[in-house]
Amino acid sequence: MQILTFNKLALLSLLSISAFSEYRVYQYIVSPRLQTRTPSSFTVTSTLDPRTYVTYHGGLNALRINLLKTWTCKGNTAGNDVCDDPVAKLMLDSTARELN
Repeated sequence: MQILTFNKLALLSLLSISAFSEYRVYQYIVSPRLQTRTPSSFTVTSTLDPRTYVTYHGGLNALRINLLKTWTCKGNTAGNDVCDDPVAKLMLDSTARELN
């Protein structure tokens, strides 16, 4: 009986450990294939990979995209917006240090 209770407690403690996850973020310059639309191009940050993004937003006949950069967001991602670009953060930190 004590072994069964110990096994249940061990299982509960394993289930209560926080799970870590991550996801990839992509940044694109998107422009319409038909130049009659405005704006002519814009920057998009998305968790959709290039192929999925184009398919979801009208296909290759409607959009042209160019991948600018990509990065990984780590940790608990539930209900959060995409994380900030780590390279941009490093650039801001180094600029702030140079000013001081």
